[in-house]
Amino acid sequence: MSEESSVVSHLPVAMTTAQGEMSPTTGENEVTSSPSRGAAVYFESAVLIIGVIGTAANGLVLYALVASKQHKKHMLIVNQNVLDLYSCIFLIVTYGMKLFNIHLSGSLGYWLCKLLFSENLLWCGVYGSFCNLTVIAFERYLKVVHHVWCQNHLRDWMIYSAMAFTWISAFVHQMTAAFVASAVIDGACYGYIIWKNPASGVAYGIFYFLAAYVVVLAIFIFCYGKILITIRRQASVMVSHNTAGSSTTQAQSNQIQSNIIKTMILVCAFYAIAWLPENIYFLLMSLNLNLTLLDSGYYSVLFIAFLYICANPFIYATKFDPVRRILRKLIPCKKAPEPAGGSVQTFQISHN
Repeated sequence: MSEESSVVSHLPVAMTTAQGEMSPTTGENEVTSSPSRGAAVYFESAVLIIGVIGTAANGLVLYALVASKQHKKHMLIVNQNVLDLYSCIFLIVTYGMKLFNIHLSGSLGYWLCKLLFSENLLWCGVYGSFCNLTVIAFERYLKVVHHVWCQNHLRDWMIYSAMAFTWISAFVHQMTAAFVASAVIDGACYGYIIWKNPASGVAYGIFYFLAAYVVVLAIFIFCYGKILITIRRQASVMVSHNTAGSSTTQAQSNQIQSNIIKTMILVCAFYAIAWLPENIYFLLMSLNLNLTLLDSGYYSVLFIAFLYICANPFIYATKFDPVRRILRKLIPCKKAPEPAGGSVQTFQISHN
């Protein structure tokens, strides 16, 4: 414990997840009681509510995917939904525990810090969600831009391997960072800041910003840009060779494909907007700019980022037709007055 304290004393910024924070004083930092604990309680309560809403929404969408028999056709989208559901569940568990302001000690405190209070298990799901979005983009790129190659070579085992990779890579990355750079000091958990070498913390911050944001956006832009160009080219070819029979079937297939792509572009665009503030904040903090993870600025950017987790299912519900149809059936319809013929009609639920 004394070795960890000596490491902490030279950190320019710090984070606690329970009882204290570190503030810079004359070139060094010391553990003090957190004056922002009251604000933290409100933030943790708000995030807890987001987790509950996100869990319910993701659960409904997952049910709709299975009920509409789309789970076998769009396995990667199901995996995305499961990752978001996992993240929302651990959002509830993590911030529910933080509300109790537990004093950590002994072996139990050590493991609670490494797994929960450092938000390790939560960010495993979030990081896996990032990875899965890139896999979806790449899969759609292959199916649209390289359709013939995809039909001849793409197999289900490749999709399953990609799904497994998103989970394994997320856990390996987050677990390594959490166990290397987190520690319990004076009953509080300091997550992702206890680096023996300050340069390692800076390198990790740069790596995280590039891997979780810049590279992901570059893949989105490349894949969906190529997809949109290809779809437009195919549409122009269909117009110039318009025949009644095969053209209708092809048009329906293209419409389904286009709807899925539009949905994923919207998800990715929302990702770019929601996660930009958090990634910039974490990068600046890693560059030793005396930012803390307990001030109102961090609460604001993280609140925006967590909204993304529970908003994804609403995008699926409004843009993905099979999911929308199943969810509409869950809404009770008002019955119209019985006509003279005796048959009963129901009002249709309008949708945009």
